[in-house]
Amino acid sequence: MQNIRIAIPDLNGQARAKRVPASAEAKLMRGEAKMPLSALNLDIWGNDIEGSPLLFETGDADGILRPTERGLLPIPWLGPEAMMLPMGMYHADGRPFEGDARHALASVVAQLDARGLRAVTATELEFYLIDDSSPDFQPPASPVSGRRAFGAATLSMRMLDEFNAFFDALYAGCEAMGIAADTATSEAGPGQFEINLVHGDDPLRMADDTWLFKILVRRLARAHGMAASFMAKPYAEASGNGMHLHASLIDAQGRNIFDDGGPDGTEALRHAIAGVLRAMPASTLIFAPHANSYARLVPHAHAPTGVCWAYENRTASVRVPVGAPKARRLEHRVAGGDVNPYLLMAVVLGAMVSGLEDASEPPPPITGDAYAQDMPRIPSCWGEALDRFTTSPEMARIFDSMLIDNMRRTKLQEMAGLEALSEQEVLALYLEAV
Repeated sequence: MQNIRIAIPDLNGQARAKRVPASAEAKLMRGEAKMPLSALNLDIWGNDIEGSPLLFETGDADGILRPTERGLLPIPWLGPEAMMLPMGMYHADGRPFEGDARHALASVVAQLDARGLRAVTATELEFYLIDDSSPDFQPPASPVSGRRAFGAATLSMRMLDEFNAFFDALYAGCEAMGIAADTATSEAGPGQFEINLVHGDDPLRMADDTWLFKILVRRLARAHGMAASFMAKPYAEASGNGMHLHASLIDAQGRNIFDDGGPDGTEALRHAIAGVLRAMPASTLIFAPHANSYARLVPHAHAPTGVCWAYENRTASVRVPVGAPKARRLEHRVAGGDVNPYLLMAVVLGAMVSGLEDASEPPPPITGDAYAQDMPRIPSCWGEALDRFTTSPEMARIFDSMLIDNMRRTKLQEMAGLEALSEQEVLALYLEAV
């Protein structure tokens, strides 16, 4: 090992990092690295947020970076000369920095701990492999046939086989980084795939794995002559990329509190669903954080548009899958692949906690096509989502006021900056940034 990348996600989920000589490892492990607090509140281009209180009025102060529980990790796309050290941000006096998305999730986990509960979670991540060698994106040429995929290739074995070398490298990289990757499938878009991560009872690790997985996919795709993108909607006429979150809660004895021994689930499941549905409109900025995100949230495009729940129904925004009662859980289907996974998990698990605390009751589960029914709608534009997020009492129960304000300032600056860009320029901006 010759050098170490110390890395931490900003509010957009981008890795903010420094390259440090390997000889500094002991100092890093002691928590002696520094980075400006404002580094976690940059826009999608990496610019400072104008007028941010983290900047000039407070002297653009440094925070302290401490290693997370993951410790040193290999960097498969670089090789043995470099390692990554994921970090958390703290104030100089040792307090967790309120604008750190990982700390936001840790706060929700602490609330669950106080109730004697642990969250069992898993993520499903969709992404596209893309040839971006020209301004107009297109599927990459098959390494086997040389032809490009067009149209849907849902559950295509051929597509998996043709990109087998990439997937072999990806699974090897996941194993090296301690990411428990499970099933891969070819999805409905040309060059689109999905990989599920194995469920576990440590939400911070699941969020870490999801964040690291996105980085790994993008870097390894480049090593194989392609781009990989988790952008919500790379192609206007094809399916978007989602990130579904599965979640259940277990008690101190390891029992799933959503399991009633039958198909319906417990009162606790209904309370959790009610909390998630109540918070959903205000949470949309987390689920759809970018301008391109809203192109995915349209009817009959494999993404939900209504605030509802159902048993075994993929048109609903919250689905309760069928299966063994001990695995009873909810599947949250709203988020795009472009989300910050720490914020996604914080807002969903935080809303579940709120539902349990309030003993809320959800509306009846729907049946049939959710797109065709009259129900409250998920915000369909960025501006409305921002307004709801910043004024919502539900979000104030979950997130620190600093994080809410930092997100507000970030998105307002991005909205202004995107006004001058063409659609093609917007796609190029988001291709690997999210």
